[in-house]
Amino acid sequence: MPFINSKVTVKLSDQQKETLKTELGKLITTLNKSETYLMVGIEDSCDLWLGGRKLDKGAYVAVSLFGNAPKESYDRLTGQICDLLSDKLGIPGNAVYVTYHPVSDWGWNGGNF
Repeated sequence: MPFINSKVTVKLSDQQKETLKTELGKLITTLNKSETYLMVGIEDSCDLWLGGRKLDKGAYVAVSLFGNAPKESYDRLTGQICDLLSDKLGIPGNAVYVTYHPVSDWGWNGGNF
């Protein structure tokens, strides 16, 4: 039951959003999760500041998941997300924050797991 919510400073086309969604669906396996129940949110044209400076190209990515994953998996996924944003959107890794939110109570379809 993962959810990946991304805020990026750049304007994205529908095709770019679709590409990010598809690639994040592949990367979620790094946390031993599948795309089957993955929800993805992509917010483009966001204003983000880092160190008091407005970013022309930057991103904040929040990864929520039911349960937890090993620290090594989080480390690997952070690198993969930074590489993805750099390759597809030209956003440098030093302008990307990735946070992880393990959740013990997760609801879906009228009930909780």
